[in-house]
Amino acid sequence: MRIKWLFITILFVFATGSAASWLVMNSKTDTEVDMVAINEVLKKLESHWGQIDQANFSTIKQSFSVIDTNGQVRFQTFEGQSPTINDAIKNRDTITDVVVEGTLVGKLIVLNDDKKVIQQMKRQLIIVLFITFTMFALLSIIYVLFLNYKVFKPFHKLQSFAVNVARGNLDIPLKMGQNNPFGAFTESFDIMREELALARQSEYEANRSKKELVASLSHDIKTPVASIKAVSELMLLRADDEKVTKQLTTIYSKAEQINLLVSDMFTATLEELNELKVTVTEEESSVLNGIIANVNYDDQISFAPVPACLILTDVSRLQQVFDNILSNSYKYAGTSVTILSAIKHTYLEISIMDYGKGIHPDELPLLFNKFYRGNNAEGHSGSGLGLYISEYLMQSMQGDITCHNREDGFSVTLKIKLA
Repeated sequence: MRIKWLFITILFVFATGSAASWLVMNSKTDTEVDMVAINEVLKKLESHWGQIDQANFSTIKQSFSVIDTNGQVRFQTFEGQSPTINDAIKNRDTITDVVVEGTLVGKLIVLNDDKKVIQQMKRQLIIVLFITFTMFALLSIIYVLFLNYKVFKPFHKLQSFAVNVARGNLDIPLKMGQNNPFGAFTESFDIMREELALARQSEYEANRSKKELVASLSHDIKTPVASIKAVSELMLLRADDEKVTKQLTTIYSKAEQINLLVSDMFTATLEELNELKVTVTEEESSVLNGIIANVNYDDQISFAPVPACLILTDVSRLQQVFDNILSNSYKYAGTSVTILSAIKHTYLEISIMDYGKGIHPDELPLLFNKFYRGNNAEGHSGSGLGLYISEYLMQSMQGDITCHNREDGFSVTLKIKLA
């Protein structure tokens, strides 16, 4: 390919030189004195010396004058011809003797028009320069197009490929054309992309295996903890001694604490594995009565009848949302809870209200962030995942969850999509 373009360059230079040489040769031929014409003029002068006016000089293109030995002009092709020998010598005209029968009778002066020659040479030089610069301009354009196609265009592809790799788009290969100037360098970049993709996949699989192990262990731990809670509850019912009752209560509370921590760890791991599956179905709004009853510890919840309607929900996931919200109310507010419900537009809105101190207004936008715990969480167990998971579940069920402070407490509002 390089030899091909070198051959084209040489060809352009050769063509430019040839054109310049041709013009110079033509310029020289046009400005030289025509000796054949001079000889023809001399023959006609010698044969018509006595009657020069009758001689036919129409075929002669040279400008000339004829003077006799006395310096008198006998014939002149046009005005402005050198009238004397001295003027002819100064003008560098061609001077030839006119001899008739061996006798010198006059002089033939052929005009040497230097101004005309100079003008003609200037014109020829301008043409040569124009052709030369045109040739080099065309050659430069072709060379720039060649560089763009063979160097800059592949480089831009390589630059775009590097940007994709930096952004983590490792599925886009680097396309390589024939005679690529970057050669093995380009191929090495594509091999690097493939290796990075394999490394990323291996890392993902390793992390997934670890999370699956944590989820499995968390699930297995919940079973013996549940047994401890059940046994301690049974023993509490039969205990008569105050000291034993206190010890059993401690065992039960610690088991409950372990259960909450393991549940949070299990739920968080499943959420990272995208295994918090939500199956939305049409349900009657009366299912909310059972959900509320399941979290109504010590009859601290008062609620009005739920409006009869069909809702889109996953009952088990909605129960999990209520568990998280009411658990927070019991933990941080420590007051009774009121639940109100009403149909608004295309949603059934459930307002869960406690009568605690609420939270600082600056913390409201952060409540649904993963692992966020407010200033009022000090001294209380928890992982900061309850509201985060609740928001994820509600949005997966085409609903939403919001919260706000009231003058007399704190409210969490659930928006459940109507069927």
